[in-house]
Amino acid sequence: MKEQKNIFIIGSKGIPAKYGGFETFVDKLTEKKINEEIKYHVACMNSESKEFEYNNSRCFSVRVQNIGPAKAILYDLKALKDTIKYIKNNKIQDGIVYVLACRIGPFISHYKRKLAKLGIKLYVNPDGHEWKRAKWNTLIKKYWKISEKLMVKHADLLICDSINIEKYIKEDYKKYNPKTTFIAYGADTKKSSLLDKDQKLLDWYNIKNVKPNEYYLIVGRFVPENNYKTIIKEFMKSATKKDLVIVTNVEKNKFYTELQQELDFEKDSRIKFVGTVYDKELIKKIRENAYGYIHGHEVGGTNPSLLEALASTKLNLLLDVGFNKEVGQEGAIYWNKEEGNLSKVISNTDRLEENKIKEISEKAKKRIEDDYSWEKIIKKYENNFISTFRG
Repeated sequence: MKEQKNIFIIGSKGIPAKYGGFETFVDKLTEKKINEEIKYHVACMNSESKEFEYNNSRCFSVRVQNIGPAKAILYDLKALKDTIKYIKNNKIQDGIVYVLACRIGPFISHYKRKLAKLGIKLYVNPDGHEWKRAKWNTLIKKYWKISEKLMVKHADLLICDSINIEKYIKEDYKKYNPKTTFIAYGADTKKSSLLDKDQKLLDWYNIKNVKPNEYYLIVGRFVPENNYKTIIKEFMKSATKKDLVIVTNVEKNKFYTELQQELDFEKDSRIKFVGTVYDKELIKKIRENAYGYIHGHEVGGTNPSLLEALASTKLNLLLDVGFNKEVGQEGAIYWNKEEGNLSKVISNTDRLEENKIKEISEKAKKRIEDDYSWEKIIKKYENNFISTFRG
């Protein structure tokens, strides 16, 4: 029997996935594993200390107190500490610790020395430009930037899920001569299991007062860097008869209250905040039945909600920045933040002929199938992990 290759994954909230991008990634990576030599060990944020098996992976719980923004840092450090202890106790000779995001840079040199002594490689996914996010104050932004720098400095390999992020890492941290590779995030092109006449879907449309194919859709966190202000403002200016359906959580959201006062969007019956949808098949069907998807993310990396939109929504209107263009290519329509631009794009999109819609839609699906299918992404990851052990 071949010796097992141990991969320890730290930085997601854990599996089964209930939350965002990293969680879905870890879920898919473990669920669709091809190579039986690989054994995954996944850190999971949990209120009780326990170990359990999921997707044939060893999941270990990490308990942390809720101390605000520092909770995630504490979680990663504790998971890393537990991992090193496990490696020592089980006399694991070689392995990879794969850290998702750059939260623990100021502490990483200490742990890197320990890992190197044990013959364990440190891989890092730098994610996007976290230090650019508007939600952080100046001090936290500074911490993120320093943390990123130190993670880049000490990583044996940086796996970037965007070509633009890889380019940025290579240029900005040239002095460390970082070893990088590009492996994208994945998406699923399989259609929703729900039918158009499914009661669950009909009830949702009825409650939210929305009609199939009569709405533009946004799914994502309600934060300034996703350009909600521009999108809502321009949508209100446009002559479209369609709705703007926004799937997001705005409860106790300061930015939402500010926009509400500034744009007075409640007077426009087309603007519909519909809360969150955690049912995967339902949200997929809502995407499929949208006339178009509007994507305003501009802070780095390959965005999972963009891939999901390209895989399932006919028309995708993307903010014209490198990260989005790299993914959408010819399978999308682009807009910029100049006044009047998006409202004009929406009006033009409303008038598209059926054959043009079909052509754009097919290009988008092909883009996902060719370069972002989970099967291809997982194969790349496994080849990378196995070649590390052979090397």
